[in-house]
Amino acid sequence: MNRKPAQGPLQGIRILDLTRLLPGPLGTMLMADMGAEVIKIESPNQPDYVRNFPPVYEVNNQEFSANYLAFNRSKISLSLDYTQPEGREVFLELVKTADIVVEQFRPKYLDKFGIGYEDAKKVNEKIIYVSITGYGQTGEYSHFAGHDLNYISYAGILGQIGAKNQAPTIPAVQMADVAGGSYMCVIASLSALHARNTTQKGQHVDVSMTDAIMPLLTVPFTYYQATKQVQKRGETPLSGMFPNYHVYACKDGKYIALATLEAKFWMKFCQIFQKPEFLGFAMPQDEEIMQKNKETLAEFFKTEPRDYWLKISEENDLLISPVYEIDEIEHDKHLKTREMFVETHHPEIGVVKELGVPLKFSETKATPAWIAPNLGEDTQSILEMLGISQETLQILQEKKIITF
Repeated sequence: MNRKPAQGPLQGIRILDLTRLLPGPLGTMLMADMGAEVIKIESPNQPDYVRNFPPVYEVNNQEFSANYLAFNRSKISLSLDYTQPEGREVFLELVKTADIVVEQFRPKYLDKFGIGYEDAKKVNEKIIYVSITGYGQTGEYSHFAGHDLNYISYAGILGQIGAKNQAPTIPAVQMADVAGGSYMCVIASLSALHARNTTQKGQHVDVSMTDAIMPLLTVPFTYYQATKQVQKRGETPLSGMFPNYHVYACKDGKYIALATLEAKFWMKFCQIFQKPEFLGFAMPQDEEIMQKNKETLAEFFKTEPRDYWLKISEENDLLISPVYEIDEIEHDKHLKTREMFVETHHPEIGVVKELGVPLKFSETKATPAWIAPNLGEDTQSILEMLGISQETLQILQEKKIITF
């Protein structure tokens, strides 16, 4: 292989990545950044759709998908039509060398081509096969199509988001795709890997994004089970119900988030700003008084620009934070110190700024290894590693089973 991960806690683990779009690719990329050898396998005729999605970097009349680059760095690329018999054989040869397969098709889809879990298990009984779907491998909805919005609505998450007496608010980020798909993909893979170290057996892991997003509902679900009372949007304690846990506009039109939830922090807030009359504002029982208190605090925060409030908060630990717009986060001093933004070099585009690695390891640092690969960039080296002859490679290429 021409490229091997040089650092990270997952070095020595080989993952075959059949996923597309966001959930699986981001999850396998997180593991690639942590040192796993992730082989992204795409059909020559139907590669990952996100390669064609905007926005794009346009250089010398060539277009490069920004999202593809963001979801697939640190991986190596194999262009293989695994739906054809010759491609199936190559895939199964690769399974023999792998630890984990991650796929994101509808249940049983890959079985049609002889590369599902049972097929993979026949050639490598220790293989871990992670299947990411919207609704799981079983159940009434298992064969339904879906997107993030569908999953969070079924899970009860969407019904919790929004202002009081208003329609649900669609989140601007993909909660089910990332929290339920990408993150759970990593958890599933590493949990099964640990189990294999104990049992010496692989297994099939069923990751339903709908199931996997439901732990986010733990607090409101528990409240309902204990009280049998339905807390509607905007009425839950941590959704803007309380004046001291709310978002406020500042003089300059920017916003701050006030999160002085505990009494000690609210008392300190009132003391620092010399506002003893605010002491009883935090959690009144009367709804009308609560709304009036919010309006009073809203007028208070409009008297100064955002930076004024942030400076005092930083000096006194007042739990006031900026509500950043997307163009502001990369300039935050703390996030920069935490290396949450990295720059990778693309041979055509030049420097590309991306989000960094969220986990920090003291002994096995995880870091992006290289830019997302071009389609089939590593095909030849991967198949040569399997011992496939140059003559066979040429035949596979002529049949369009593989591309270089």
